Amino acid sequence: MTTRRLTVAGAQVPSFLYGTAWKELETERLTRLAIEAGFRGIDTANQRRHYHEAGVGAAIRAAIADGLVTRDELFVQTKFTSVGGQDQRLPYDPRADVATQVRQSFASSLEHLGVERIDSYVLHGPSSGIGLNASDLAVWAAMEALHAAGQTRFIGVSNVDLDQLALLCERAKTPPAFVQNRCFARNGWDAEIRAFCRERHIVYQGFSLLTANIAHLRTPAFARIVSRVGRTPAQVVFRFALQVGMQPLTGTTDPAHMREDLGMYDFELSAEDVRLLEGIAGA
Repeated sequence: MTTRRLTVAGAQVPSFLYGTAWKELETERLTRLAIEAGFRGIDTANQRRHYHEAGVGAAIRAAIADGLVTRDELFVQTKFTSVGGQDQRLPYDPRADVATQVRQSFASSLEHLGVERIDSYVLHGPSSGIGLNASDLAVWAAMEALHAAGQTRFIGVSNVDLDQLALLCERAKTPPAFVQNRCFARNGWDAEIRAFCRERHIVYQGFSLLTANIAHLRTPAFARIVSRVGRTPAQVVFRFALQVGMQPLTGTTDPAHMREDLGMYDFELSAEDVRLLEGIAGA
C-alpha cells in the first residue's frame, strides 16, 4: 500500500509522512524500508544533531536508481535550523548573515539529498520561544526568495505557538503552506493552531502523535475505541489525525509497523470515535 494524496495549493502531496529524526547511522536503511513499505513523503532536516540528511539522500538515490520510485513520486521535505538548534556540525558559516546561512544550508541539503529541488522547505523553529525577532523574519525572507526562484515548491514552519504563527502570517509575503508541531492530546491535539491553519488553508503536520501521548493512549477510553474498530493503536491515532485534517508523521523503525501504519487507509472512524479521541485527555 502506498500513501494517498492530499491537495496543497493545487498540488498533490502524500497525506502521510515518514519522519527520519533520531535514526543516526540507521537512517539510510530505515528510509529505504519506508519507501519499500509505500511511504512517498519523507521528512528530514539539515541538522546533524538530530538528523542524518545525507543518509536520507542515499536511500532516495538508491530507490530511484533501482526503479522503486521516480523522483516525481516522492515528496521530500527538509528544514533550515538556526545556530541555536545545531551542534558543531554546521551546514553553513556561523559568521555569515542569516540569509546567507539559509542559502548555504539549502545548497547543502540539495547535495545531501541528491535532488535538484526541494518539495517543502521548513523553518525548524523560531530562534526564541517568544515571538519572532528580526533574525527569524530575515530567515523567512530568504526562504521566500528560494520559493520565488522555484527551488522549493512550498515553505513552512515548525515548532511554533499560535502567536508566532499569527505574526508570521501577518508579516510574510508568502505564508507557510505547512505547520509542523509536536502534537499533544492534552491541548486538544494542538486545537487552536489546527483551527488557525484550517482558516488559512495551511496543512497541519503532527509529529510525536504516539510518543507524546503515551499516558492518554493507555486509558480505558482509548482501549475501547481500539477494540471496537479492531485496529492497532497506531492505526487508530493516525486515522484520527487524517480525519481531523492533519498530515501525520510516523517515525517507526519497525518494517512491520511501517506497513501496519499505512493500513490506516483501510478504515474510517465514526464521528463519535473522532469526538471521543478529540477529548481523550479528559476521559
